[in-house]
Amino acid sequence: MSTNTRFLVDADACPVREEILRVAARLGLEVIFVSNGSRPIRPPQQAMVRIVIVTDGADKADDWIAEEARPTDVCLTADIPLAKRCLEKKAFCLNFKGHPWTENNIGSALAGRAVAQHLRELGMGGGPPPMGNADKSRFLNALDAMAHAALRVARGGG
Repeated sequence: MSTNTRFLVDADACPVREEILRVAARLGLEVIFVSNGSRPIRPPQQAMVRIVIVTDGADKADDWIAEEARPTDVCLTADIPLAKRCLEKKAFCLNFKGHPWTENNIGSALAGRAVAQHLRELGMGGGPPPMGNADKSRFLNALDAMAHAALRVARGGG
């Protein structure tokens, strides 16, 4: 099994592609953007970047990422159930606003998601606030730290 650190990106709704590419280029890491093809992805001109288009269908991109995830990978997603699946594979997980998903917080995040969904079904609540510059800055810092942690695991330093 390969132990190279990769960024596995849930790409369809990813607002931080440029930031991911910047960190990956600096650290020499592979990036795999996974999409169901619902939103076009402009292929970046970088050798370490792959785009995977999965078949149409709910959660097919999530299935691909969860199946592929390994302990040396960083999975980037806003999808809480996908983050849980990746954590079960011991991968690192980060949302697009720089919030790390961990074994300690994924349960409460899933519970909060269920409450928010119920409120939306009742016609209450709304979506998350828009992405701001502070969110992108927090994401960059968190991604850099998480990438270094994954690289330590890949080198056998846990």
